[in-house]
Amino acid sequence: MTSRPYPLVIGGEAVEPDDRYAIINPATEQVVGEAPEASVAQAASAVEAAAEAFPAWSRTTPERRAELLTAAADLIDAHADELVPLVVAETGATMRTTKTIQVPQAAARLRRYATGALEPTLDPLPPAVMPSTVLAPGGVINAAANRVPVGVVSCITSYNFPMVNMAGKIGPALAMGNTVVVKPAPQDPLAVFRMVELMVEAGFPPGVVNVVGGTGIPASEAIVAHPATDMISFTGSTAVGRRIGEVAGGQMKRLLLELGGKGACIVFDDADLKAAIGGIASVWGFHSGQICTAPTRVIVQRSVHDQLVAGLEAAAGFMKVGAPTEQDTVVGPVITGVHRERIEGYIRAGLDEGAQAVVGGGRPEALDVGFYVEPTLLVGCTNEMTPVREEIFGPVVVVVPFDDEDEAVAIANDSDYGLYSYVWSGDTARAWQVGTRLRSGVVGINTLQRNHEAPFGGFKQSGVGRDGGSYGLLAYSELQGLVWSS
Repeated sequence: MTSRPYPLVIGGEAVEPDDRYAIINPATEQVVGEAPEASVAQAASAVEAAAEAFPAWSRTTPERRAELLTAAADLIDAHADELVPLVVAETGATMRTTKTIQVPQAAARLRRYATGALEPTLDPLPPAVMPSTVLAPGGVINAAANRVPVGVVSCITSYNFPMVNMAGKIGPALAMGNTVVVKPAPQDPLAVFRMVELMVEAGFPPGVVNVVGGTGIPASEAIVAHPATDMISFTGSTAVGRRIGEVAGGQMKRLLLELGGKGACIVFDDADLKAAIGGIASVWGFHSGQICTAPTRVIVQRSVHDQLVAGLEAAAGFMKVGAPTEQDTVVGPVITGVHRERIEGYIRAGLDEGAQAVVGGGRPEALDVGFYVEPTLLVGCTNEMTPVREEIFGPVVVVVPFDDEDEAVAIANDSDYGLYSYVWSGDTARAWQVGTRLRSGVVGINTLQRNHEAPFGGFKQSGVGRDGGSYGLLAYSELQGLVWSS
């Protein structure tokens, strides 16, 4: 499909960008459409429009915010037939993934925070009996904790789930009474531009939701560094997160950073191996491994190492690599040719360092067009090898053996990252205890399923702050103490 040209949205108005650039379909290498490239001045205008809209929007009733978020979710659902093929074309996500997760989950997240807008923001605290001091007379002093909006939030997301990630930022930010400047990933921004258009159509006041885009660093830094920007919510690489932290730190801006991951997946010898293999395999090729919660670093007890590797090798036979528009495709392309070369570089590094590829390791021979990578399984790995330590963000799983529980925990924690890890064991109490020892923001115990109400975020280089469920509302609010005498 070929997309129409989208404008920027600034202050409720469609604004023609200074320039445009091509969006490439990663499966066909054909142009999907042209995305707007905002100038530094346009990026600044978007922040200023959000700042102008903030006072009035922050005073709207929670019921009104909930109404508008619900209306936007309804419009996303109503335009699914338009959005699904657009997302498939620009992301390379399979049709099944797009129909079940990419588009409907964006609407679901807006609905979740429509409900969230109605959650209490005032938490009464127990009164305190205070003695007289030189500052004030004594008495029974009351207090309450009150959550208030931060202000203008710059929402910047990664390419893997463009609509879902952005809805997960816009939803809680607006529910709390903030205004937003949306900056989608440069690789696949078109559906996000359409989503913002639908939000304007739903009735959000001018300036409450603004969207700019582009490939240039100056415009992105203009959004982050603008004095009127109060908070930056970013999902993406650790390197970019560090740069955002540097720019934002000088002005004490609030940060919510969900950065890289290298999920440890500990498999004990008493685990249900069939379930563990099925879980690992299901995410191995999911969205071509372009997901930060993937259990790509499998740490398996030596006595069941060969069984697990054989099971994963067999599972790879059912992971068809092909066009995302074909119903039986499991593994589509990765986002760009440059990213494919990056993944291949990590595979070569592992092989040079002594790992063996028992599955994959190259490009599918039958697919000479599109940015495809074979699902790859590297064994004979140690925790010092490059593909074991670095986030690959592709369909590559590495396997590291261990002998006892303490060694497993030590290997898992010997990482710069700590976003989402897993423990598989027939003894759930043991798995729970091991999970609490992991330096990881989230731990899945005998499951790869998510609970979207749980706090989500990372330890170490995997980020700062937490979102998800009501924790997302906390992330987009300031905590205010109110104190009064009886």
